[in-house]
Amino acid sequence: MVRATWQHSLARTPAGPVDAIAPEIISASRSTDIPAFYTDWLVNRLNAGYVKWTNPFNQQAQYVSFDRARVFVFWSKNPEPLLRRLDEIDRRGLAYYFQFTVNDYEREKLEPAVPPLSRRFATFRELSERIGRERAIWRFDPLILAHDLTVVEVLNRIRRVGDTLARYTNRLVFSFADIDPYRKVQSTLERAGLRFRNFTSDETAQAAEGIASLCRDWGIQAFTCAERVDLERYGIGHNKCIDDDLILKITSNAPDLRQLLGRPEALQTSLLSDSAAALKNIKDKGQREECGCVISKDIGQYNTCGHLCVYCYANTSEKAVSRARERARLGCESISGE
Repeated sequence: MVRATWQHSLARTPAGPVDAIAPEIISASRSTDIPAFYTDWLVNRLNAGYVKWTNPFNQQAQYVSFDRARVFVFWSKNPEPLLRRLDEIDRRGLAYYFQFTVNDYEREKLEPAVPPLSRRFATFRELSERIGRERAIWRFDPLILAHDLTVVEVLNRIRRVGDTLARYTNRLVFSFADIDPYRKVQSTLERAGLRFRNFTSDETAQAAEGIASLCRDWGIQAFTCAERVDLERYGIGHNKCIDDDLILKITSNAPDLRQLLGRPEALQTSLLSDSAAALKNIKDKGQREECGCVISKDIGQYNTCGHLCVYCYANTSEKAVSRARERARLGCESISGE
């Protein structure tokens, strides 16, 4: 049976014990780059046993206990700081893997605070050699069209990165930039002199065909992230960035995680209706309909990422980012800069 909600525990805060959810799977984080900017904070919070998270929509605080944490999924454009402290994560018996975004938008300066591409290559290689290709997932995300950034040019950039990284991973994850819903992002791009435009259906097909061809040459798989478009005819699947199959593999099919994820030992392949219901129940309902991720608890916050990417919707204020980094330096239980 699939468990519908997280279990609870007590977070032992300086003000006394408080009720906290106790998830097994932690996402760190879709909202900010914790490995790049908050590694020390994360290790300190692991030592404390909990983190305080604020809902960005209603500003309600929630405590998250690490008592039952088994798996961390790290999202980063520069996990080098965390790489230096992975021994501490390992000693806790935590399983983990990385969603490591390596784009090539240096010429356009779309990611002004990420390290140079050559340094990111070196970090990716070091990470992969330490934890294995399967747990070092390469993202080129998002794909952006503007001015000289034609489909052909974007494919050239992907080839440049992939020729170096493909031997250190087994999958490429990408998405097509959708800036239209975010007016502030549109304005920021225009101020940067970059007139973004959406992919047409023909350009989507052209990009998919090119990416599929590159990945076949490299011997890796290609997946889209939270995209409605079906590219299966090119051999491109829909990704699960919080991936139940990978989680079970890297935890040696831990019984408690099998139960959480609807994979009891007795489940038979003939029980298709039960299997389908399990998959439906473990989908992360807090994500977009097209997202394939299974349930996890994200502990990141908006307005905290120091990369200051021009196309990012998660930051609205550099001052808020500065406050967040100062809060982390001071050891606060939350990194929210608001």
